Amino acid sequence: MGGHLNPMNVAEGAMNVPGVATFEHTIQETNVWLKELVELLHLENRHDAYSALRAVLHALRDRMTPAMAVHFGAQLPMLVRGLYYEGWHMAGKPTKDRTVQEFADHVAQQLPPRYPMDPLTVTKGVFRLLWQRLDPGESAKIIDHLPLPLRALWP
Repeated sequence: MGGHLNPMNVAEGAMNVPGVATFEHTIQETNVWLKELVELLHLENRHDAYSALRAVLHALRDRMTPAMAVHFGAQLPMLVRGLYYEGWHMAGKPTKDRTVQEFADHVAQQLPPRYPMDPLTVTKGVFRLLWQRLDPGESAKIIDHLPLPLRALWP
């Protein structure tokens, strides 16, 4: 029976390792989020959905106090959470975005050049996705800490 391993058995065994299953689950869950965002915003592909999700999450994160941002981040799927925290610096937070236009400008700065949709529509679509996917009570806590004009962007 020799001492060599059958690669198929090794691969099958890896799928049963809890850490690998966790990664598989978060990849699948993130793909579901991106697919839903493609549908909500009528985008052409998941890359545009990724850019939208990233831009709005960063603008929202930067508008919250660090404690609120961490609390909100804990609600996100693991892979989306990594995207959310990417490049975060707590200094100078929260930003002073108080109007819808200021927030939309913040989102626009995060979107790639020549993005196929305006930042306000993108924001509303991502907020709708978050409202549908996250616990309503937790979402309400975040919304309550936003200035009144920004609350109107949520469904």
